[in-house]
Amino acid sequence: MDLLNTLVDKGLRRELPTREEALAVLATSDDELLDVVAAAGKVRRQWFGRRVKLNYLVNLKSGLCPEDCSYCSQRLGSKADILKYTWLKPDEASKAAAAGVAGGAKRVCLVASGRGPTDRDIARVSETIEAIKEQNDGVEVCACLGLLSDGQAERLRAAGADAYNHNLNTSEGTYGDITTTHTYQDRVDTVTKAHGAGLSACSGLIAGMGESDEDLVDVVFSLRELDPDSVPVNFLIPFEGTPLGKEWNLTPERCLRILAMTRFVCPDVEVRLAGGREVHLRSMQPLALHLVNSIFLGDYLTSEGQAGQADLDMIADAGFEVEGAGTTTLPRHRADALAAGAPGTASAGCGSHEDSGCGSHEGGGCGPCGGHGAELPEQAPAAETARTDLVAVRRRGAGTDLAPNA
Repeated sequence: MDLLNTLVDKGLRRELPTREEALAVLATSDDELLDVVAAAGKVRRQWFGRRVKLNYLVNLKSGLCPEDCSYCSQRLGSKADILKYTWLKPDEASKAAAAGVAGGAKRVCLVASGRGPTDRDIARVSETIEAIKEQNDGVEVCACLGLLSDGQAERLRAAGADAYNHNLNTSEGTYGDITTTHTYQDRVDTVTKAHGAGLSACSGLIAGMGESDEDLVDVVFSLRELDPDSVPVNFLIPFEGTPLGKEWNLTPERCLRILAMTRFVCPDVEVRLAGGREVHLRSMQPLALHLVNSIFLGDYLTSEGQAGQADLDMIADAGFEVEGAGTTTLPRHRADALAAGAPGTASAGCGSHEDSGCGSHEGGGCGPCGGHGAELPEQAPAAETARTDLVAVRRRGAGTDLAPNA
């Protein structure tokens, strides 16, 4: 296909596709799917070889959130039967993190529900970061605590945080239909604060909330402009008891097209396969490794993932290798820019840093989540039979007495 040849050429040059080209990827047929995966795989291998970075989530504080993000099981109005607990102590969080590192994780993502941290919360998380760094040589720590106030990103950086996650989640035009207690611009401002403090910015999206192809392209192009170093792609986990609990709008094929489009738009960025991969990609997860270079290991925030060993077996069986702690994830031009304390540029990275995820707060990465009552857009018919049997509430790991899945 001329389209795919063009997109490969642009990806190898770090050149932005047109919106029409990005939309065309999402519109390809099932007969063309393997061609799309193969083309995006060439771009992925150019910048990341066959390495897969492993990330591990620690839910520091679960549930009890005052925000009204409609996708989230931790929102104030959620009736989902999830674990609810207040802040883990630093030693508890460090112990949970160590399990992920022992399983091969290179980055630990510390997540807490809520609108945003207080200064006391920042002090608490700073102690946790220091404890994790002391006990795990070379581990990266990403914080995901919601909306940041002035000076908080700098305090996290001083404590040893390497990155901060805050997802855009969906397009600016539809953001108000998903969340009403904060704005899209609030999210942009928080990622900008993280960038300004010298933290590696992580920001991504959630697919499957009833959005259009245009919405998906809008949010990925916004991320390209924002220029995070990592882009988590979450697929909605429809928890019963949340406003989006009946939304099953994804097929494995559509998930792969979304990942391919994201790779073409952000060719040299750590694209992370985040929450919902087991639910929506199922047996086609190995194909996604040709598109992404990063995944979460084991369980998510409030839902269970496949066994950690199954993740490792999948990576090996697909012909990929786990990225070692001594390996730099990002291509040299991006790693050098980060080390210098400057974001990338439009020609040298995913995009220019002018605007504002580990994942979504419930989708499987990080970000604040919410309360009750957002009015939702009219949703598309479900694309497949709902697989509610694959949505398992997390009952092990952080906040429990059971061993974590890592």
